[in-house]
Amino acid sequence: MGNLFGTDGVRGIANKELTIDLAYKLGQAGAYVLTKENHHKPTILIGRDTRLSGEMLTAAMIAGICSVGADALSVGILPTPAVSYLTREYEADAGVVISASHNPVEYNGIKFFNKDGYKLSDKIEEEIEELLANDNKDIELPVGTAIGRVIERTECVYDYIRYAKRQINTSLEGIKIVIDCANGASYVSAPEALRQLGAEVIIIHNEPDGTNINKKCGSTHMKDLQQYVVQVEADLGLAFDGDADRCLAVDEKGNLVDGDQIMAVIGLYMKQQGTLKNNTIVATIMSNLGFFIMGSKQQINIEQTKVGDRYVLEKMLEDGNNLGGEQSGHIIFLDENTTGDGLLTALHLLEVIKASGKKLSELASVMEVLPQVLVNAKIKNENKESYMNDKIIQEAIKVLEEKFAGSGRVLIRPSGTEPLVRVMIEGKNQEELLTEATKLAKLLEERLN
Repeated sequence: MGNLFGTDGVRGIANKELTIDLAYKLGQAGAYVLTKENHHKPTILIGRDTRLSGEMLTAAMIAGICSVGADALSVGILPTPAVSYLTREYEADAGVVISASHNPVEYNGIKFFNKDGYKLSDKIEEEIEELLANDNKDIELPVGTAIGRVIERTECVYDYIRYAKRQINTSLEGIKIVIDCANGASYVSAPEALRQLGAEVIIIHNEPDGTNINKKCGSTHMKDLQQYVVQVEADLGLAFDGDADRCLAVDEKGNLVDGDQIMAVIGLYMKQQGTLKNNTIVATIMSNLGFFIMGSKQQINIEQTKVGDRYVLEKMLEDGNNLGGEQSGHIIFLDENTTGDGLLTALHLLEVIKASGKKLSELASVMEVLPQVLVNAKIKNENKESYMNDKIIQEAIKVLEEKFAGSGRVLIRPSGTEPLVRVMIEGKNQEELLTEATKLAKLLEERLN
């Protein structure tokens, strides 16, 4: 893969790393590569999250798309999974999301979907990068009536809501839910879908103003939701991230229920219903050890991949599995959508609660969460892989691996979207884990910066 695309599209600080010029040229190159085999005038669907820079970058992308002769179907603020679904539903030739997901407001990103709603392959991304490397000079620009036009559609979120509701066969009447929309893209779809299904919905962090997306709220900041669920005596809480492809939960006692636990609850229910294909859940190496222990006890096979939803999806497609995801709450229901979908995750979790008549705390107890500490080392992007060739770092990692052998594990992983190397250690003693992870993170920063 080239240097421009990370594990989840093109990311950077808007107007500094992700510039208007880059967005315009990505619009051109992406539209050209994804539609060059067409024998008709192509249409590319484009949506965004609520961050301020989204309007600016969307305008630049649309200009690029139209300049190569494709029409731009602008759908405004929509969750990432809604764009993926609607690209297929509307038979568009490709889809684009302008979003930096769970990242702070100053960041933004550009993510493409092909006509089938899947993220792009490495080969396609490399083809786009080759055009950009030559400043798009290999693209012949049309003139006159061959130029693309902009089509504005603002009602599309309701098509997505109707589709999501169809995926479960139950009313949610009698369930009291607090939802945290992260001041992001789920601010219409999540409350509306849950209310239409009969739930009592209390909403927090649902007033996006362009500057407050993910700001001390949503799936990366769960404290407000945990307190609120207990305060109003709700049955559970649900938290989405900025582009609503993730969902985490809080049980009625205010305890966090992470993506591993959600997959355990839903996966076990699917197994009982005979709908869990290959009796398998696909997870990543960052999933908690307790998740794999649960799988062994419940006779559910857990496959592991590298970190990143694209790798989870690749494995699911390769083996014909229909449930997979990450501890972060990015969960894929492949029979229903081609990317992580926070709303579908919420609905399927609620379906299990309703069908079982059990509290979420009881359902989540099927899996014991072992202590796990994650410490980020701030490392420049160009140096993130260098730890593998540093003898002192490698020796420190080896010492830790030997220390926790049999009772835990050590994982070092460069972030695919940020200038960070993540140090994760699992074991039995939380305090000891934090001390060791912090020490190793500091060593990484000292050696690699």
